This record gives sequence, structure tokens and C-alpha cells, in this order.
Amino acid sequence: MRIAPAANGGRGRGAAELIPFVDLTNKLRSNPSLPSGHGVKLCQDKRMTTTAPDQAPRASRRFRFWRVVAVVAVTCLVLTPFAVRGFLYQPFSIPSGAQMPTLLIGDYLFASKYAYGTSLPFSGRISVSEPRVGDVVVFKLPRDGTTDYIKRVVGLPGDRIRVTKGILHINDQPVKRERIADFQLKDDDGSEKPVPQYTETLPNGVTHRIIEIQGDDGFLDNTSEFVVKPGHFFVLGDNRDNSVDSRDASVGQVPFENLVGRAEVIFWSVDPEGSVRTDRIGMSVR
Repeated sequence: MRIAPAANGGRGRGAAELIPFVDLTNKLRSNPSLPSGHGVKLCQDKRMTTTAPDQAPRASRRFRFWRVVAVVAVTCLVLTPFAVRGFLYQPFSIPSGAQMPTLLIGDYLFASKYAYGTSLPFSGRISVSEPRVGDVVVFKLPRDGTTDYIKRVVGLPGDRIRVTKGILHINDQPVKRERIADFQLKDDDGSEKPVPQYTETLPNGVTHRIIEIQGDDGFLDNTSEFVVKPGHFFVLGDNRDNSVDSRDASVGQVPFENLVGRAEVIFWSVDPEGSVRTDRIGMSVR
């Protein structure tokens, strides 16, 4: 956001103060008989001074003071949005269904950048805390460092992760999941079809929903074991059969430095037809 300068360049008051002096100078030149003692005289170099007490210096000091106040106020207004975006929260939109049913296409959310620390110029990342299993995180795709992805953390450094017949295993322990009512998935033509939906309970007690569009026979429903590297995290999409995540080499494990923030709350949501989904506004991302 740019703040346009004032139309008079900030000189309006100064110009108004000069008018009386110019008028008096012209009067002195046009009427030499004007009596002295009016507090105004013309110097030999034809510049004008005043013999009045220090009213002008005091006015000048007041003007400089309020000009400094105005500059500080405008600077704060300009920099505050960048500070919020840079250190506190950043908005993101959801363009794909890889994180359904937790996040839908057309959701807009805030991610807290301070949750895991922030990056400062020339000083690297200042760490506050590391992600927990179950956190939904925004991160930069490791292979290019610019594309934003959003997934759920399921593995911390040193964890051993694999998927067998659609069931997530962490350190050789199967993660508990429970079948619930089917998720109604909308096709491109607007029709709905039911797909299997589960609640998954991670080892630290975090419970969330996942869907299995292809049942437990999807391409990535059976994997080899992955050992999470130091300083990295293993992430999965909640739409397990339609997510490119750490199971795929094109994403891989996510370095801590690539984390942007933790998804916190949905602040706006529209369906593909453009209707506002009011029931989702204000919903926490869990």
C-alpha cells in the first residue's frame, strides 16, 4: 500500500506565512514615505527580515515538530501491514482438494508465522518451537523453495513412517482410525459421490478426518519405510489418495527452514459456484 504525498507537498503552511512578508515588501518599495517602526525593514540585499520577537522561530519549531509527528504516523501506517505479514500472520487460499476434508477448495485461511519462529535478513531463522504431530503446516516446496504447499505433519525427526494397506504406521505402531459417515465428494459436473471417510488418532492424541477415494488400494496406500532425517518433517495430505506429499519424491521430507507457518483459522470460504460458505468462516484448522 502506498501513501500518496499531500497535494501541496507539505508546504501549505510555509507558503501562507510568506504572503504577508511579500505584501509588506511591495508596500515598502512602492511607498518610501511609509513610517518606520512597523517591525519590518528591508535589508541592503533586498531580502526581508523581521524585528518582531522570536514568534517566527517558535512557529518554525512547532511546524518541524508536527512534521516529524506526521512522518512517524505515516511510516507506522505503511509498515504495519508488512510487519503483520512478515512476522505474525499470512493469508493463503486453497486451490486444490489435497487436504480435504479438513480444507476445501475455496477456503481462505490465516497461517501463524510466529508459531515456528521467523526468518530475519542476514540472521537466518529464529526458532520458537518445532511442529507437533498433527499440525497443518504451510511450507515451501523443497525442490524449488518458492511454491507454497499445505499438509499435515505426521513424522518428526528420527521417526519411522510407512503406510500399509492405507493405514499409517509410526515407529511400527499402526495409527488408530475409525470409519465414519462417507464424505460427499463433488465431481466437476456438480454431482456428488460418497467416498470412505475416517477419523485418525495420532500418537499424541490429535484426531482429524481423512478420506480414501480409492479405498485402501490407492497408489500410495502401500509404501516402504521412511526414516525422518534430522531437522526434517514428514507430511501427508488428508485426502490420502489425491495428495502429493512426503510419500512422493517430488516433495520428500520438509526441512525446518522451509516451514512458513501453522494453519490457524478459516476467515473466508466460497464454493465453486461462488456462494459463501458461512458455516466455515471462523473455523479452526485442526
